[in-house]
Amino acid sequence: MDVYGLIGKNLSHSKSPEYFNKRFRENNIDAEYRLFDVESVDEIESIFKNTPNLKGLNVTIPYKRSLAFLLDGFSNEVKQSGSVNTIKIIDKKDGKHAIAYNTDISGFSNSIKDIVEQRPGIRALILGTGGVAHTVSYVFRKLGVFFYFVSRNPSKVEHMGYNWVTKKALEQYQIIINCTPVGMHPEEDRCPDINYEFLGKNNICYDCVYNPQETLFLKKAKQRGALTIGGMQMFLHQAEESWKIWMG
Repeated sequence: MDVYGLIGKNLSHSKSPEYFNKRFRENNIDAEYRLFDVESVDEIESIFKNTPNLKGLNVTIPYKRSLAFLLDGFSNEVKQSGSVNTIKIIDKKDGKHAIAYNTDISGFSNSIKDIVEQRPGIRALILGTGGVAHTVSYVFRKLGVFFYFVSRNPSKVEHMGYNWVTKKALEQYQIIINCTPVGMHPEEDRCPDINYEFLGKNNICYDCVYNPQETLFLKKAKQRGALTIGGMQMFLHQAEESWKIWMG
């Protein structure tokens, strides 16, 4: 039986096993999708070595930017964004080769492109600086959207602290993207630390978290009249792209 799976930390919320195992059954494929919940990047190498029939992996928080040492090839999107979320493992004469892809890019792009094109000159704030944030920033660069990262630990010119997200900032930067795990199941009573009273009908709040489908971040934004977009659309699209890569 071939093995696929998800590498990450605190994965009990993930809907990936349900999604992919259903696809395997529907297509009569002798394979299973597992969760590889690991505490540190050092444990991941043993997954590659000790799972003989491993054919593909998805990667999630916090390892999307820390697996380069295990990989043999990179798609152009990975090279440009610096973030990995899908790995295909190919058997060759000299052993297994792990090739990295980023299907989050097309998932996010497809869900935001129309909105951006309808509002020329729109600007964005990206909450977080991890792998998802770099995927989002790559898409915004391609779409010509000016953005800033917002971080708990601002250290670079393009990184602002949360105290910078004032009323004026939310008037000038209409899109707010949550690229952190804050608010993800089971911590559904949490949300990014911004002043929601300053949001209004001109704002668009997008949460890359998909479980729950409507996070506290989105609920608070909706109460202020903002347009809200959940992460399920992005999840489903990137999962479909992962399937195509593995089964291609």
